[in-house]
Amino acid sequence: MKSATGRWVTGEDFFNRENELQVLEQRVRDGNHVLLSGQRRMGKTSIARELGHRLEEDGWVFLFADVEGSTCPEDVIAGIAEAAHSVRPLMSRITTGTLSLFNRLSHRIKDIGPRQFRVSFRAALDQGNWRRFGEKLIRDCAEHDQPVLLVIDELPIFLKRMLRDDEGYEKVDEFLSWLRGTLQQLGDGSPAVIISGSIGLEPLVRRLRIIDRINYLYNFRLGPWDRGTCIECFDRLARSSDFQIEGGVGQAVYDKLGMGIPHHVQSFFARLTDHALMQGRQRVAVSDVDEVYRTVLLGPAGQNDLVHYETRLKDGLGDELDYTIAMEILAEAATQDVFGFVARRGLEQLYVARVSDAAERIAEVLDVLGHDGYLETCDAGYRFPSNLLKDWWAARFGNHYIPIEQRCPVRNEQSFGFAVQND
Repeated sequence: MKSATGRWVTGEDFFNRENELQVLEQRVRDGNHVLLSGQRRMGKTSIARELGHRLEEDGWVFLFADVEGSTCPEDVIAGIAEAAHSVRPLMSRITTGTLSLFNRLSHRIKDIGPRQFRVSFRAALDQGNWRRFGEKLIRDCAEHDQPVLLVIDELPIFLKRMLRDDEGYEKVDEFLSWLRGTLQQLGDGSPAVIISGSIGLEPLVRRLRIIDRINYLYNFRLGPWDRGTCIECFDRLARSSDFQIEGGVGQAVYDKLGMGIPHHVQSFFARLTDHALMQGRQRVAVSDVDEVYRTVLLGPAGQNDLVHYETRLKDGLGDELDYTIAMEILAEAATQDVFGFVARRGLEQLYVARVSDAAERIAEVLDVLGHDGYLETCDAGYRFPSNLLKDWWAARFGNHYIPIEQRCPVRNEQSFGFAVQND
């Protein structure tokens, strides 16, 4: 098992998740369309690709379309077509009778690379025809001799980008309605579809009041590893390396992280071995764990990894004011250990002068923060489940942050008339 940071894994590098794979595979084989959710860095892309590769061994066709860079539905349709490019019988079906362009190209389709094919396909699409050609593309997958699994990755990011356009709400509604209608029209003969992304689709459609556009999707949430699984992963990485790992290092790593996010376990292992090499030794000691956590994971070298969370949060919220509210909540939770009832009421009072719907906005932001794994509910309010994220946010704001209660005193929490909920 190789140490892997920042990339999806498969085959021998794919660790654990067998139970989740069995459930996900059964849902797909039963003809369900799946919304693969879970906080970021949890391995959603890896499990989707691993499932696809295993199904391929059983005669399925696996198509993976990453639509993060898409700006309009035409881009998404072209991305799916590119994913289908390597399946020659399927490509013959797609190109036959689709466009005059492809009628001219079909005789030399083997000579056209996937990128060139996508560019050509995209050039023929516009606002007036993408629905028709997109429906034909999905129907061609349904009529293929082999069952097809289509994974559409980072769809929520694409939808958030469309929201910035004029009539963005209408465009998002139209696309989701089209996708649902196309798949439901095909019924049991439809290709199996998995939708996933590093920001949550559910909070987005709830905010837009169009939750019914995804009610045909089976929600499968990928959770964190437990303590034993994290330690087992760390020990397997250790056995596959050239380093001597002192007993107890894996346990110390989990205690520092506080939560079994697979990418963080992998990253911690890589940073520990890098640290040992910098010290001129091939041995990792328990005493290294705290130093590497403080100086590397929370230091400059770890910033790229953690800044990703802030970037994706901004993508998920979009609105600048909502993003500012989110940063207030996270700073409070990091420096005060919890974002509690008093702080929530105080934050409402701080923002009500700027927006009349301050309470609703805070509730919606908390919904995103909870769904995407930044915070979780507790008896006192909301807290970080991950020590790494909490300590990173605390390090950023700890020296100059003023708690909300000091900026906006409130009487007492019993008079607020609300309790912590999964907003």
